Amino acid sequence: VMFAWLALCSRLPSRVQHHVCPVPVRALSQAKFSIPRPHGKPFAHRSELKQAKRIVVKLGSAVVTRGDECGLALGRLASIVEQVAMLQNQGREMMIVTSGAVAFGKQRLRHEILLSQSVRQALHSGQNQLKDMSMPVLEARACAAAGQSGLMALYEAMFTQYSICTAQILVTNLDFHDEQKRRNLNSTLQELMRMNIVPIINTNDAVVAPPVPSSDLQGLNVISIKDNDSLAARLAVEMKVDMLIALSDVEGLYDRPPGVDDAKLIDIFYPGDQQSITYGTKSRVGIGGMEAKVKSALWALQGGTSVIIANGTDPKVTGHVITDIVEGKKVGTFFSEVKPAGPTVEQQTEMARHAGRTLASLHPEQRAEIICGLADLLTEKKEEILGANKRDMELAIASGRFSQALTNRLSLSTAKLNSLAIGLRQLAVSSRDSVGRVLRRTRVANNLELEQITVPIGVLLVIFESRPDCLPQVSALAIASGNALLLKGGKEASNTNKILHQLVQEALSLHGVSDAVQLISTREEVEDLCRLDKMIDLIVPRGSSQLVRDIQRAAKGIPVLGHSEGVCHVYVDSEAGLDKAIEIVRDSKCDYPAACNAMETLLIHRDLLRTPLFDQIIDMLRTEQVRKIHAGPRFASYLTFSPSEVKSLRTEYGDLECCIEVVDSMQEAVDHIHKYGSSHTDVIVTENEETAEQFLQQVDSACVFWNSSTRFADGYRFGLGAEVGISTARIHARGPVGLEGLLTTKWVLRGEGHTVADFSDQGSMKYLHENIPIPQGSFS
Repeated sequence: VMFAWLALCSRLPSRVQHHVCPVPVRALSQAKFSIPRPHGKPFAHRSELKQAKRIVVKLGSAVVTRGDECGLALGRLASIVEQVAMLQNQGREMMIVTSGAVAFGKQRLRHEILLSQSVRQALHSGQNQLKDMSMPVLEARACAAAGQSGLMALYEAMFTQYSICTAQILVTNLDFHDEQKRRNLNSTLQELMRMNIVPIINTNDAVVAPPVPSSDLQGLNVISIKDNDSLAARLAVEMKVDMLIALSDVEGLYDRPPGVDDAKLIDIFYPGDQQSITYGTKSRVGIGGMEAKVKSALWALQGGTSVIIANGTDPKVTGHVITDIVEGKKVGTFFSEVKPAGPTVEQQTEMARHAGRTLASLHPEQRAEIICGLADLLTEKKEEILGANKRDMELAIASGRFSQALTNRLSLSTAKLNSLAIGLRQLAVSSRDSVGRVLRRTRVANNLELEQITVPIGVLLVIFESRPDCLPQVSALAIASGNALLLKGGKEASNTNKILHQLVQEALSLHGVSDAVQLISTREEVEDLCRLDKMIDLIVPRGSSQLVRDIQRAAKGIPVLGHSEGVCHVYVDSEAGLDKAIEIVRDSKCDYPAACNAMETLLIHRDLLRTPLFDQIIDMLRTEQVRKIHAGPRFASYLTFSPSEVKSLRTEYGDLECCIEVVDSMQEAVDHIHKYGSSHTDVIVTENEETAEQFLQQVDSACVFWNSSTRFADGYRFGLGAEVGISTARIHARGPVGLEGLLTTKWVLRGEGHTVADFSDQGSMKYLHENIPIPQGSFS
């Protein structure tokens, strides 16, 4: 494969071989990207990395070479080139510091030596079988000399596919320590980047001298070029680079060697943290190890360049690791000079898990006492809560970014707080036999009893938008179920969320578990939180359908409990009662149109068209200021002048807007719901009990109602005290998820020294498997 690439390079036009780009394309893409950031101070947060204009990508030997250390990893290189080209065409100035010449040269020289030996042996041995050929030790400088041209030709061929030209720069230590050479190098690189050419830099390993001890990394003006890590750092500072991305064969910097038990990946590394790191052995290839990378990274950071060390070999992330870093996603280890005042999200998760286990071990009465204490605080501190909420409301309205529906979700009132307090007290009473409840007890054999008991899930992450009343609801459910909790609220409710969280922690402190509920107020992106699959056990999104879909897509390693859209239907049957139909449709659509359980599509039996019932429903919707009524395809066909035909029958409007469609029968209504619904909540309005029962049995949704509003799909109205959300999933909890949905089970076996060997003789087995009656309210 490698020689096919070289053959391709040899047939490229001369302008490509000489790395000349006759038409700069920077002007065509400059409008996409404009950042006037002055150099001199590194970025403080990952979110700022999007502003990086000048970027160095350093490719370590383990990234560039194959696993057999002989030849290049073409697939990885192609992915990296594509990402660099994408960023270059956005208007950024990209440079590559690459290893690989020695590995490529070793492959070529071995091929030539083997070919030469086989020819000589064939001439001397006649028809005799060739003897085993020994491979001589290859000198690294010779390999570098033989491999550098092929490595560069490969890069040039790959970048040509994206209409980008490259240029080769080979340097040694002297090129930086000699003032004139250093200025020449700087001038050359500046000119290449001005011409939209990507410089590809490597140490001149064909002539470089062995590294000698020096006072490296002691200041901004002193660093020896011992490897490509130090080269990339020196180059970054010299060229005033905004960001250095160092790709290696590990995820980033760990607090101890990655293969050691309990080794933890460090998300953000600060200059004062060197003493907390235990370094392991060097990489399988190359001459630098992680310690050298860290020293070079800190030197570059001191010089004003942000640094990220990340994995460039994982096939799952190689194709987007560079662009993910530039977008500010949590990838690898980010070097920063600014240490936040509070704990990191990883530390918060650890704190929550530790305190959550203590919370789960409390007596049920103690957990109930905490919840009642929170309910009391909601009423006692209502003035402070409403004051903080008022500030959030004013900022939201002033921004002009929120619809009336979203603003309504953000708003709190005395009535809402009182309702919350009542619900929490109900939950405190109903939750006393939740954790540790025995669901099943079996006597497996004499003196051997097996129990299945309820236990917390572990660490929950609840992500919610706008609704600050979600915070005390979910916190109380987590407390009642003994789960640790991470809360990530929207910025629009930051003031309200902050004071509500303080009240939750105040209530938890009654029994010394205030850390069990943590509010994430750092700049963590939702997608980054979804990567914590080893720390978080369940994610519950509460917000828009887009938020839920984004989290379900991002959380590949963590279960997500939630629903997609809330496309809820009300079907008005031909035998529906007039008053019931009008009131149910009014409440379902107009009571709280922003809720996920609000009606979005009204299905009308064909026989009701042009009847008083239909006319009164339409008049009621107009009176209730339903601004837009969309016609389904069949409804539109019945009308001479109809409302605008709906674009999609799967739309969740979340506002005073809905769709009306006509069906011929109850069965057709069921088929429509299965085709266009979201399995959330669907209603039939009819006086025919048989028709209603068929609808209730056939509709496959989390909530199915007869002669009731869709708005009943709510944890409070179901008597759950509170809900963590509504789930349309087919496993675990479904519908409004209260306390029971946040529990799982474990099996406990109590014996007297029994072993499997005691029952290995089939003839003497005395399994009883006798179910033992469980007293109501019993605990393990």
